[in-house]
Amino acid sequence: MGLELYMLGLIPQNINASLEFYRRLGIDLPERIEGPPHVGAKMESGITFFLNNMVELVPEADRPRVMLEFYLKERALVDAKYAELTGYGYQGYRAPFDVPPIKMYFAMINDPDGNIVLLSADQES
Repeated sequence: MGLELYMLGLIPQNINASLEFYRRLGIDLPERIEGPPHVGAKMESGITFFLNNMVELVPEADRPRVMLEFYLKERALVDAKYAELTGYGYQGYRAPFDVPPIKMYFAMINDPDGNIVLLSADQES
């Protein structure tokens, strides 16, 4: 089976305005954001929709409007896929790194249009 889309993230300019819009649209997003400015909702399809202003991961000048996340389960798979894609000449945005507060392992690569594709795994896999 091919790679499955795990999350679809939007990087809003005003997270509060976006929360209001997507709640009115009908997405069941939590009322209160705690911790980092990230809020998400798991859809019945299994895909998680999230809003995040990416303050710590992506500088404001570089922020895309859309981020696709693919969960690869294991750190080694994140490392291998990042190496494979950069080996094909795609621009790596950020080499694999740990995000201790959320216990995740990420790598970021730009697609041909400059959107960030986030490869993820559990930090301790």
